[in-house]
Amino acid sequence: MKLLDGKKVSEFILKEVKEEIDQYISQKHLGYDLSRPSMAIVLVGNNPASESYVRGKIKACEKAQINHKIIRFEEDITAYDLLNEIKYLNKSHFDGFIVQLPLPNHIEPNSIINEISAYKDIDGFHPLNFGKMALGQKSMRPATAYGILKLIQHYKIPTNGKHVVVVGRSNIVGKPVSIMLGNDFDIGRATVTSCDIHTPKKLLKEETQKADIVIVAVGQAGFLTSNMIKEGAVVIDVGINRLETGKLVGDCDFQEVSTKAGFLTPVPGGVGPMTIAGLILNTFEAWKMKNLIEK
Repeated sequence: MKLLDGKKVSEFILKEVKEEIDQYISQKHLGYDLSRPSMAIVLVGNNPASESYVRGKIKACEKAQINHKIIRFEEDITAYDLLNEIKYLNKSHFDGFIVQLPLPNHIEPNSIINEISAYKDIDGFHPLNFGKMALGQKSMRPATAYGILKLIQHYKIPTNGKHVVVVGRSNIVGKPVSIMLGNDFDIGRATVTSCDIHTPKKLLKEETQKADIVIVAVGQAGFLTSNMIKEGAVVIDVGINRLETGKLVGDCDFQEVSTKAGFLTPVPGGVGPMTIAGLILNTFEAWKMKNLIEK
């Protein structure tokens, strides 16, 4: 079994992005000076998990030398005031920004996400970006799904004609990664089966046992076991679950599955860093679009 080291691949991508930015700036593209890309992170309240995720994003910005700012609000901010901040950021100098989820219960997240300019939506959640992604057009791609595809690409795992089973149908991971792997991209052209936690266990097991690649994102520790996959399968574990002991684990039984899988992502250190890499790649793309730079 070989580990799919998301931390290592993410570091490689951040270094590559920094070097490309340096190159564009040194060439003074289109005859004028370029400032470095910039990202804003809107953080509401003081959710410990969100604070941890934001720290990871800031570290990634520093490695890629992307300018960044955290914009903090108290948990009791009204939806109206938060929407006004989004409208301000849409017109600001920032190349892209995110609103860190989850939001407090009194704020409906879709109403906030839909207000973000599609051109600054580096999380890739806006309906316009999601629709373009589904049609195979150039867009900001949902960051976690994008990161998973970049991980697959880095390890040269073939997807063309392969059978992929995605367990989980969230808008953040399951739906976009199913669409992207089925699309006619360089990383794609797979035969994709979409399941979720409500798929009857017998049917789910039948599907996952046939799969060349299994992607699991259901938020349930130990959900995927070794008897659910075939020998040598690629297993990408998107889950992050904290046990009572404080230990972080994924959605698959790592010890069991590692004896049978050909490739497996660790938790932590697998998909998490790749999500941040996807965010950085989208920020770079937004910066290039603003400055009319064609890759």
